[in-house]
Amino acid sequence: MNHAELAAFLKSRRDRIRPSDVGLPSGPRRRVPGLRREEVAQLAGLSADYYTELERGRGAQPSAQVLAALARALRLNGDERDHLFHLTDRPAPPATHGPSAHVQPGLLGLLDRLTTTPAQVITDLHETLVQNPLAVALLGRPPAVRGRAASFVHRWFTDPDARTVYPPEDHPHHSRVFVADLRAVAARRAGDAEVARMVAALRRHSQEFATLWDTRDVALRRVDRKRIVHPALGVIELDCHSLFSEDGRQRLLWFSAPPGTEGAARLELLSVIGTQDMTADAAGRERPKS
Repeated sequence: MNHAELAAFLKSRRDRIRPSDVGLPSGPRRRVPGLRREEVAQLAGLSADYYTELERGRGAQPSAQVLAALARALRLNGDERDHLFHLTDRPAPPATHGPSAHVQPGLLGLLDRLTTTPAQVITDLHETLVQNPLAVALLGRPPAVRGRAASFVHRWFTDPDARTVYPPEDHPHHSRVFVADLRAVAARRAGDAEVARMVAALRRHSQEFATLWDTRDVALRRVDRKRIVHPALGVIELDCHSLFSEDGRQRLLWFSAPPGTEGAARLELLSVIGTQDMTADAAGRERPKS
């Protein structure tokens, strides 16, 4: 691992970003041309001390998850992201899918501007890539898992705990929507081995999935009404909207409620509560990711 070059590269990328580019206030007393180290750490979900050590050319080899988070925080393009991985002697992950995927710049730019509503970017297989603070407060952070288990659709049909985030009476609806959406993705990614393996695994492990898959219903989920069970606020009824990337591999999801509704009032309360109750979820439940 090239510690010195990694340190210089991180600093060069940090210096070029204006705070307004990532939704941070500029402030009148900034002494650096771009972001501060602690701001990069905050955006990447890292400790300030850890990031500082990296910029000083010290520390252990960062994990792939840390590198992916830094690539997003520093708004790296695809070539820069790959270079970051190469500097740390790690293979660059796929550019379009998987939990370490590089978030497409257009979606990331929109996410930066969605500061008053929960929003996140996911892959077409419902793997969470990045969330804004309100999405973390509403949904929690994704579990630290890899492979098929990173997909919320896969967990929906294989892990009963994944379903506790929606009221039981809503489960049949979500099952139908997930399967129809996955069939549309499978058709668009015809012959894709990753999708084929997921479908085969779900057919083996879930009779419900197999039955729904055989109906051959197909529909990308563009908008949906959701009732989310929040550990502090109870059931919150929201509209979930989707904006697709040009190649369809990633989606920006955001949640809203009509003004004057109970859902809108609870979203306002959520912005006050923030994530303070998320670490004390008494049931230890996984929150929904898509």
